[in-house]
Amino acid sequence: MDYLLLVVGLGLLLLAANYLVDSSVAIAQRAKISNFIIGLTIVGIGTSAPELFVSVSSALNKVPNNGDIAMGNVLGSNIANIFLILGVTATILPFSIERLQRVRDIPFLIVMSVLVMAIANDSIVPGLNSTLNQLDGIILLIVFIGYMGWVVIQKGKDPKKALVEADEEAKSSLTGKSPWLLWPIALASLALLIFGGNLFLDSARNLAVAWGLSDAVIAITIVAVGTSLPELVTAVIAASKKNPQLALGNVIGSNLFNLMFILGVASTVRPLSFQSINVVDYLVMLVAALMLYLVIYTFKKNKFDRIEGIIFLAIYIAYIVYLLMR
Repeated sequence: MDYLLLVVGLGLLLLAANYLVDSSVAIAQRAKISNFIIGLTIVGIGTSAPELFVSVSSALNKVPNNGDIAMGNVLGSNIANIFLILGVTATILPFSIERLQRVRDIPFLIVMSVLVMAIANDSIVPGLNSTLNQLDGIILLIVFIGYMGWVVIQKGKDPKKALVEADEEAKSSLTGKSPWLLWPIALASLALLIFGGNLFLDSARNLAVAWGLSDAVIAITIVAVGTSLPELVTAVIAASKKNPQLALGNVIGSNLFNLMFILGVASTVRPLSFQSINVVDYLVMLVAALMLYLVIYTFKKNKFDRIEGIIFLAIYIAYIVYLLMR
């Protein structure tokens, strides 16, 4: 039954997130909010809604080590996004890495990976437990706001390109529908998102107990891959349509959002305490970001080649095997 509930919960989570984004975009457009702001906020937050709701739901649970699933979900999603999703994308169709991604986004992802590793991994200091407290969460949220401002300024240097990107990001299947339809859809989607997230989380915990695995391992594997399905589907479709660069932008944005906003919100709601997350997990996340940067200089410069995609997939498989054996 837990296997069935896991699949049902994930399905509800992904379906509800999709309709919540579409209805929110349509409502914002009716309110005359610019497409640029909609694309930067509603769409960006909405595509990471599964990770957000799973992590916040875990944080709200008044149990010891409530952060194992929240942090495991973020670490696992970031690792899967780079090694699995970009590995699959580059194996299908190699792609170029754009200038802003090389000089701004990937280096900043490395910095944020180091920052989260430093503030969360307190256990390296004798006598301390690994935690993300509310001050840590507020710092992450401040950094997130600063980064979003930086992105706005960067895009503002090329207004025409910014508007084109905004129009693409702010498309909704519900645009033009009546507010009497949009608001019920938005509220129902939000309720379904919460229900699906809790169902997914509870069944994942039950499976962890049944398999004798820790919450962290389940979160890094099943929960992380499950909540990263939107990014995986987007990546495969983008590669099949010969537009694989879209996958890289989606992955970098998702990873930064996970580290700053999701962990920031979750730990501000309630301090997160970790037991089963260890230094290796943080290091694998950091190595993933560093290897993404090295791809710029290896083989063909500024290009993610097929051989690199295969290497990334091999590393991801090796890490999953390590998790199941530890």
